[in-house]
Amino acid sequence: MKKLLALALTAGLAFSMTACGSTGGEEDTADTTSASEETATDETSAEAEASSDEESDLAYIQEKGVLVVGITDFEPMDYKDENGEWIGFDADMATAFAESLGVEVEFQEIDWDNKILELDGKGIDCVWNGMTLTDEVTSAMDCTNAYSSNSQVVVLSADIADQYTDAESLADLTFAVESGSAGEAAAQDNGLTYNAVTAQADALMEVSAGTSDAAIIDLLMAEAMVGEGTSYESLTTGVVLVDEEYGVGFRQGSDLVELLNAFFAESYADGTMTEIATTYGIENSIIAQ
Repeated sequence: MKKLLALALTAGLAFSMTACGSTGGEEDTADTTSASEETATDETSAEAEASSDEESDLAYIQEKGVLVVGITDFEPMDYKDENGEWIGFDADMATAFAESLGVEVEFQEIDWDNKILELDGKGIDCVWNGMTLTDEVTSAMDCTNAYSSNSQVVVLSADIADQYTDAESLADLTFAVESGSAGEAAAQDNGLTYNAVTAQADALMEVSAGTSDAAIIDLLMAEAMVGEGTSYESLTTGVVLVDEEYGVGFRQGSDLVELLNAFFAESYADGTMTEIATTYGIENSIIAQ
């Protein structure tokens, strides 16, 4: 009888210890799970914050303190003065925009054909160089509102210009165009024979040297660089092949696009944009913001 009572007490004690152990385990598991969830939440928040910072072009340029602008030598938009400083309508506007963001501006000459690669690889932060808003450009970059009108125009020797008065008459000429430019696209669209060169300025030199019959370049550049009083007095503008508009390109998803649109609107409203445009003789090309 005593043995039976002892066995019963032993079994009861064992059961009680097991039950207590089980209850403590559930509480420990719950505590551990709660802590894990809090850690996971903290990590997720940190990752989201880091991701947000990575996606912010504004934070990126403010951290490094400079806005790197991709350009080519393109008067009257971006070109060097006698002191070697970059000036021009686009250069002056870019400098003012950088100042509004509290950073310096740096102008980086690029191969125009590689502008998208330069932008995506963060060699530059934007393309601001009389850039035509083509389908290729707008599909690869996030672009601002158009700020200037322009055209692709034929430039050729003044003494033969009267022989080439429409697109059809250009078929027997060989053109120089900037690789990857709207001028090259115009040559392709019109079935013209052309040689691609590095920059629009090179295209003008080709015509002046007689190695190409004509060039297709931006009208704004042609008005500044050919004809009486310029370095290319023997050249003139001819047929206009296509009308277009300029915009500034940023990386896709960039938060700088809307900031620049707002800057354009403010600059237009207070007269700053027109004043700068007048300095470079393109006030009639500026688009209202």
